[in-house]
Amino acid sequence: MGHHTTPEPIRTARTVLISGASIAGPALALWLHRYGFVPTVVERAPELRSGGYKVDLRGTAVEVCKRMGIMDEVRAHSTDMQTGSYVDADNKTVGELPAEIFGARTGEDDEIMRGDLARILYDRTRDDVEYLFDDSIASLTEDEDGVLVTFENAPPRRFDLVVGADGMHSHTRRLTFGDEQQYRRHLGAYISIFTAPNDLNLDRHEAYHALPDKLVCAYSSRGQTTAKNMFVFASPELSYDHRDTAAQKRLLTDAFAADRGWQIPRLLTNAAAADDFYFDSMSLIELDRWSKGRVVLLGDAAHCTSPASGQGTGLALIGAYTLAGELAAADGDFARAFAAYESHLRPGVEHTQTFARKFVGEMTMDRKWKIQLRLLMVRMLPKMPWKGFIAKKIAEDVQKMAHAVPLKEYAGVVGHRAA
Repeated sequence: MGHHTTPEPIRTARTVLISGASIAGPALALWLHRYGFVPTVVERAPELRSGGYKVDLRGTAVEVCKRMGIMDEVRAHSTDMQTGSYVDADNKTVGELPAEIFGARTGEDDEIMRGDLARILYDRTRDDVEYLFDDSIASLTEDEDGVLVTFENAPPRRFDLVVGADGMHSHTRRLTFGDEQQYRRHLGAYISIFTAPNDLNLDRHEAYHALPDKLVCAYSSRGQTTAKNMFVFASPELSYDHRDTAAQKRLLTDAFAADRGWQIPRLLTNAAAADDFYFDSMSLIELDRWSKGRVVLLGDAAHCTSPASGQGTGLALIGAYTLAGELAAADGDFARAFAAYESHLRPGVEHTQTFARKFVGEMTMDRKWKIQLRLLMVRMLPKMPWKGFIAKKIAEDVQKMAHAVPLKEYAGVVGHRAA
């Protein structure tokens, strides 16, 4: 578990099933184990998912990483992005900015590939936490003493509590609260990301090409021989199975079929060959409450803020810290713990979701003149004498979100600041 101050264990170890082994689940497992709970993590994938895009760790989330004792490892796996640029249809650079301005990062903020962060959390917990890969919850039956859980593969078991940390399309949420369509708010755009050859020879650089209603990006981070390709496009809600990758690849190809500029045809060829292809709607999850009985939701399952917010990973880490702390502080009164966790996080989540609603439009500008104005700003900013002030203003909204949920101090927890 690394070097940290271990809190006094709670009087009786309680069993908690966590569905989902991405970021929120293993982070919660780490904290619960430190408090003396007995967490089990079930994950549908046959092994830890290594894919995904780069994720930001800002503000309060950085402090959580320090308290977990993983900040050194996060720094070691930093993307170390140096620059970002906009390019035209002929691949000419229109304007270039430092990565900090592009990513609105200040101070100790950092950026890491999602798969690297998942691996760090898994490695920190694998010796102390039971992981059930290639399995999924089939049913949940709650009574006064706990929850009887049946699995797709493993034999049935009882747990005191169940946590759904299984993403925007949470299976746990569907079993407990009903169909996803009731809670998902489509923001009018789709996003796709996948690994591809680094044919542009990008070195810690991200290149963006904007079209009306569309944005295309390629980037390569530190130590990567490959690149990531990203496509975003505005669209009303599309009907498809979110597990049918072939259908999703067709939807992406169709959306960009008429676009021949920059590298788009070649990047679409990369999409066809990608084995870590990700495609989903830019959506929010909005629930009146995040718990029901002994089941509670965490991270995107509870309150997805969409990739447009840039805060999903941070909120997952802050939520895991808060939920575990409240469960320990409540001394067995899980209903009180769930209510305290939700009331503490919800204002920051709602602030972040409001930002995401606006920012989707920034990612998919619908008029050429708006894109031209953006490119002019990017081109002019490095030449302006007051560029530092402008960069600070750009970062302000993002930093407000990054600090929107303050960290509570829980009895027996000593902040691990040596990381």
